Amino acid sequence: MITTIDPSTIGKPTKTARAARRHVRTLTGYTPETDETGKEKWPRGDEKAWKDGIPHLTSQVPEITKSVVQHVHTSLARQAYNLDNIGAYQAAALSVRDNLLVNWNDTQLHYSRKTPKRAYYLSLEFLMGRTLDNALLNLGLKEKYNEGIDKLGFNLEDLIDQERDAGLGNGGLGRLAACYLDSSASQELPVWGYGLRYKYGIFQQLIAPDGSQLEAPDPWLERDNPWELPRADVTYQIRFYGHAERIEGMKALWQGGQEVLAMAYDTMIPGYDTKNTNNLRLWESKPQRGFDLQSFNAGDYERAVEASNSAEAITSVLYPNDHTTFGKELRLKQQYFWTAASLADIVRRFKQIDRPISEFPEYVAIQLNDTHPTLAIPELMRILVDEEDLPWEKAWDITTNTFFFTNHTVLPEALEKWPVPLMQNLLPRHMQIIFDINLIFLQQVEKKFPGDKDKLARMSLIEEGFPQNIRMANLACIGSRKVNGVAELHSELVRATIMKDFVDFFGVSKFSNVTNGITPRRWLDQCNPGLSNLISDTLKLPKAEFLKDLTKLEGLLKFVDNTAFQKKWAAIKQSNKERLAHYVETTLGLKVNTHAMFDVQIKRLHEYKRQTLNIMGVIHRYLTIKDMTPAERKKVNPKVVFFAGKAAPGYYIAKLTIRLIVNVARIINNDPDTKDLLSLYFLPDYSVSLAEVLIPASDISQHISTAGTEASGTSNMKFCLNGGLLVGTVDGANIEIAEEVGESNVFFFGHLTPAVEELRYQHMYHPVPLEQKCPALARVVNEVAAGRFGDGGVYEPLLNTIRQNDYYLLTEDFDSYIQALKLVDEAYLDRTEWIKKSIRTTAKMGKFSSDRAIQDYAQEYWNIESTKV
Repeated sequence: MITTIDPSTIGKPTKTARAARRHVRTLTGYTPETDETGKEKWPRGDEKAWKDGIPHLTSQVPEITKSVVQHVHTSLARQAYNLDNIGAYQAAALSVRDNLLVNWNDTQLHYSRKTPKRAYYLSLEFLMGRTLDNALLNLGLKEKYNEGIDKLGFNLEDLIDQERDAGLGNGGLGRLAACYLDSSASQELPVWGYGLRYKYGIFQQLIAPDGSQLEAPDPWLERDNPWELPRADVTYQIRFYGHAERIEGMKALWQGGQEVLAMAYDTMIPGYDTKNTNNLRLWESKPQRGFDLQSFNAGDYERAVEASNSAEAITSVLYPNDHTTFGKELRLKQQYFWTAASLADIVRRFKQIDRPISEFPEYVAIQLNDTHPTLAIPELMRILVDEEDLPWEKAWDITTNTFFFTNHTVLPEALEKWPVPLMQNLLPRHMQIIFDINLIFLQQVEKKFPGDKDKLARMSLIEEGFPQNIRMANLACIGSRKVNGVAELHSELVRATIMKDFVDFFGVSKFSNVTNGITPRRWLDQCNPGLSNLISDTLKLPKAEFLKDLTKLEGLLKFVDNTAFQKKWAAIKQSNKERLAHYVETTLGLKVNTHAMFDVQIKRLHEYKRQTLNIMGVIHRYLTIKDMTPAERKKVNPKVVFFAGKAAPGYYIAKLTIRLIVNVARIINNDPDTKDLLSLYFLPDYSVSLAEVLIPASDISQHISTAGTEASGTSNMKFCLNGGLLVGTVDGANIEIAEEVGESNVFFFGHLTPAVEELRYQHMYHPVPLEQKCPALARVVNEVAAGRFGDGGVYEPLLNTIRQNDYYLLTEDFDSYIQALKLVDEAYLDRTEWIKKSIRTTAKMGKFSSDRAIQDYAQEYWNIESTKV
């Protein structure tokens, strides 16, 4: 009989959600079969022929040049006659990727044989930075490739500069995830990352003639990405919309709606000084069928590509603007698409080891990096209840022993909430599951705290209102085995504020701390090779020893008073300043005074990070210098201030801050009275690669958030590791840095966390005029309003955040801030003592390695062990 099909169903989703998952898989990662004696059997063909053809590491210069030339000819279809730097970079990258794949394949086969418990790190951002330099460093092949590339007539540093930063993140959240993947591989831990393969990333930041931020697409994939491995054989169907019908008990059948394909792209993550190479798997959205041929033939061209465009939009842009209904829906689509594909992949990989699903938590740990991946909790429940036929109680037990949740904020506005009507429409089955979780959980809360309706309302997953909202932080908390903050103060605040009711219910043991960390490979050796070499030579240690155990930097304390060592230290800082000055001159066409003190603040623009306080301080300094006599100016410490960072496209006040910075720079940099003593630069389009130039050049860095608002920070750690001193509030990881390096080597100012709420209360109900409370700041605000730096009316909304309410306490902290900067000036004039402070700071940064942090997660949370290949 001939099989027939209804033409109207072509391109539409399958009718049932219980059909087998569509998934084709290669044999990669499977273990060999064994005979009756236990000896491994070769799967096919002649074993010797196969093994003779298996590639090996190309670690000698002749092999390297041969590999690069081969890729020029066969991968790029070019020759020496028409090869430019971009082509040479691509060929070199493909050659290095071949080496990574050798180790990657060995690592995956080793994991498959040993079947260790694995951890999976779910993060919506992975701010990886450039890969070529990092890969060569971790492989230990940088010198050999440098020589080989030179033989081919190119310069390795020039090729490294051709690489574009992967557009997979925005700021600290994504950079932390990248550091943790690097450390996991370096610590030989079986950890994979899961994220989204954004086509356009965050955005390219441009500055308009009037100083305002403009956003342009960042097509970082336009020249192809040689580091990724497309996995057309790893695809999953992801459903949206439709309807969910209860079929028996807590089970349901979810069907209809839209189906989108998730396709995997793998990026190898090499460990340092080890063969272990882990994986970052990114998902790209694709249509179930790419083209509606019937609509096209009927002349309806828009409908022909409608489904395709709708599917591909999911992974087009990181953080679509959620000020519109469409943007909100797209963000939620992104989060479910990513978590559903990742869970499907994790479950499949677990099933490869042929263990019952009840043992899932014994082999799998999943870390939720902030609330973005929280939908993984109801998604795993859906898989276990609807597809694996487990009872609800057993499914919930598995789920709550699998997930771990990292909270990154105590700001109420930063805690994710999703409207119930949106969730019901887009993910009807998940809304059912969330309602079920909530009801059962609140019944347990009521038993423990009978009659406490306020507590029930606060702990509910559903926030009442019009419309109702789902509190994702509450869901992440009750659905995870443990919850952690990312600095000691932050974790205390989490327990005392946003999670207090949950601490009362679950007990304090569920809530703990893992202070963030950074990888010393990228943030010392790679970005500051001169300093790394000096440390190695001085301590008589191979780099691998202190780059994998940062506490060994304490050996530098013996050389603090060594004059020759101090001179070498200062020379390296000066060299890094000149490198930054060269960057500014070549990109912006501006000259920088490299003999001045370099003051740097690089963060995403946000009111709580208080770039506004910094720029107000710069204006105050400018006005003060203008008021001086020529004789007084001769005593001024020359200073160059650098800002870099992006404001979210819809964040009006943050964008006004950028505009003010740019326009203040135009005035003071051209003022003959002050330009030799104070200059200001806003460096557009901040990225990891730009940070690698800025951080080693800094004398001081500013981390000046309102006390109690910054969860941790990691840029503070990067600056201090490179010998830059910290100016900051008693907030986040600043506190722990000061404990390690000594408060005499940092410059603290501002009110402490316990005072913040009372001060805000006073602002609201007992306001004091700005001129009375803080005359110095009032003068600055008035100068801006009067048009000294361009049209003052433009900045009124920004200035009013200071005049009225002042939620982030600029008026309270400004005088203290200016005093701290005076102390910095006084300290900097004693160059010898300053260099000693810089050396002590670097020497005491051992605690802030991401290797330490990832071991904390591995031992205290995930219960996984190192597995050396």
